[in-house]
Amino acid sequence: MDINFPLVLMILVIVTGIIWFIDRLVLAKKRGDQPVPTWVEYSGSFFPVLLVVFVLRSFLFEPFQIPSGSMIPTLKVGDFILVNKYAYGLRLPITGTKVIPVSEPQRGDVMVFFPPNDDRYFIKRVIGLPGDSIRIINNILYVNDKLAEQTVYPETPTDPRFLLMEEDLDGVVHRIQKRKVAGRLGQNYAIVVPKGHYFMVGDNRDNSSDSRVWGPVPEKNIVGKAVAVWMHWESFSSLPSFSRMGKIQ
Repeated sequence: MDINFPLVLMILVIVTGIIWFIDRLVLAKKRGDQPVPTWVEYSGSFFPVLLVVFVLRSFLFEPFQIPSGSMIPTLKVGDFILVNKYAYGLRLPITGTKVIPVSEPQRGDVMVFFPPNDDRYFIKRVIGLPGDSIRIINNILYVNDKLAEQTVYPETPTDPRFLLMEEDLDGVVHRIQKRKVAGRLGQNYAIVVPKGHYFMVGDNRDNSSDSRVWGPVPEKNIVGKAVAVWMHWESFSSLPSFSRMGKIQ
């Protein structure tokens, strides 16, 4: 069972905060010169730290690690990324309810979200906005009947069955990886994105569970915009590397 870390963090903030507040307001006066109980001392020490972490993670930036290859070549397994939590509006912790609008997702953004009927974090690229007509034919993308032009990228992929391409998605140029012969996901697909939803696709076009499998993502499921890679650490048997540090295109 996956641990809901934001919920656990919020509970810890509330519990330690209540203990700290009661101690400052009541217990400290009654205690006088007596030693501070260990559990009260720990709560008072941890509360400000937990509060700062909670605010940063909930409203500003949250770190994530990439667990799969669905966003290759843009993101690789073991990349540690920063996600801007306020780029698409300030949201309440846990519920995700937007309280202050800031901006809306744009085509080409790399976004973290919850898929429909799933409580796991996913990261994909925004391909379709509400109302967009999306067609994929032999791994060629059309948005509102406009071709997203692809050109061969001058780099050889590690797997000879694949090609590295540069795709121009409404002015956002990014790299994708696709099979030389389109797989099942890249053969034929068409949809009009419903109102209040976004169509998400992985840059590893033939190896990604995305909106082609489970449908468009509702706006309320948005977590934030992935903005930068700050470290790469694939496993405990390897050393962390900062060679991939940089802005996410």
